[in-house]
Amino acid sequence: MKQFATLICLMILFGSCAPSTGGREEKEDDSFTFVFMTDIHLKPEMRAPDGFRMAIERVNDLNPDFVITGGDLVDDVLSSSWGRADTLFKLYTELTKEFRMPLYNSMGNHDHYAFSALPEVDPGHSDYGERMFEKRIGKPYYSFDHKGWHFMVLDVIEKGEGSWGSYIGKVSESQLDWIREDVRELDTLTPIVLVAHIPLVSVYPQLNHGPLTAATQSEIVTNQRDVLACFRETNLKLVLQGHLHAIEEITLMEKVKFITGGAVSGRWWRTPDDSEFQEGFIKVDVSGGEFSWEYVDFGWETGVTSE
Repeated sequence: MKQFATLICLMILFGSCAPSTGGREEKEDDSFTFVFMTDIHLKPEMRAPDGFRMAIERVNDLNPDFVITGGDLVDDVLSSSWGRADTLFKLYTELTKEFRMPLYNSMGNHDHYAFSALPEVDPGHSDYGERMFEKRIGKPYYSFDHKGWHFMVLDVIEKGEGSWGSYIGKVSESQLDWIREDVRELDTLTPIVLVAHIPLVSVYPQLNHGPLTAATQSEIVTNQRDVLACFRETNLKLVLQGHLHAIEEITLMEKVKFITGGAVSGRWWRTPDDSEFQEGFIKVDVSGGEFSWEYVDFGWETGVTSE
């Protein structure tokens, strides 16, 4: 069910990537497993809590070292009232207590409060934008280490300019400064994993709209080149992405894999049971400086079939 694509591009960004980790002595205790769960779109309706609980149970059975989410945790605070947004985040925090391992969250466009709310909300509101997420879930971007690997969770959502309610894929200048400072402290051989809700690299916009059609500002990180340039002298190994509700693997320069991780909610909890693409998440197995991955269908059924 995986879809593969190889792009020979971005030469300027990856021409000076760090050398391979080949030749390093690998230890058995370097091995670990983690799960990447993106686009959960949790809400009280459509039996979504039951579906998410089923996914959590499957993860607990797999017993990874930890779980990383890929944004769009709830559905949605982007356009809902404050009361609805508060209810959604409370539901999410309550259900995630059922994980039996550490959980690292990231933020998607549907996790930003009131960008598209009617009546419009004053941007000065104490919970506007990412502030509600910060209070209820955690930091919008941060990093952590596990068994020699460095993980960086990014915030790739910014308020769009001009039209009401818009958002764009973009990493702020202050966050770019943080990225540069964060990687500066690393050994050049340290394997790095990035997590970004909106993809940094993807062919799906072209598949959806045509090969000569440019991706929209909400489909791709618009300053992707600036972001990836921060990793020229590093051992960037893996970029985990969400947003598109699709499964995709792209390999650049035989060095970096960009994996778009499907969706826990599938087609927003409406996936036909006979569809090739089902509700699921990514399991990543790491051994030393290398990794493999698979998409795990956790068995949720909607009771509907394709027309």
